[in-house]
Amino acid sequence: MSDLPHYRPNVGVVLFHPDGRVWFGRRRGTPPPHNWQFPQGGVDAGEDIEAAARRELTEETGAVTVSRLGRTDGWMTYDFPPDYAGGKAARGFKGQKQAWFAFRFDGEEAEFDLAAHHAPEFDAWRWGYLADAPDLIVPFKRQVYETVAQAFAVFAAGKPAAA
Repeated sequence: MSDLPHYRPNVGVVLFHPDGRVWFGRRRGTPPPHNWQFPQGGVDAGEDIEAAARRELTEETGAVTVSRLGRTDGWMTYDFPPDYAGGKAARGFKGQKQAWFAFRFDGEEAEFDLAAHHAPEFDAWRWGYLADAPDLIVPFKRQVYETVAQAFAVFAAGKPAAA
């Protein structure tokens, strides 16, 4: 992970329902309209990135009963905006480099517990369509979400046509 040293190592997870919809979490304390995202988080020093993805998924959603569907190639990056006041930027990171995983949820929805492991990152969740993801995320992450949506489209349900 020494490549891209000014980017914090991070993983993201697209969790697919067996019917092809995806899990979205609503970021606590983030105003609409760009307050829905997929689980994501940092990779600890020496941690395998798939293990990090599974850990982050469980910490943020409570879900543990999953099967791996796929992974993106290489790292995707995004820069923090100039007005970003997050702690990661304060620690000297320009942005984040991410590897993304697609998992299928094989459990019961009772597994979802947003406060199971620490102060919740999300205050609500829902199933939705992968194609909607780029429009739901904060603009500085949109390009990554467009790439992820394209990479994992093979696993996704098609969005129904408007009536």
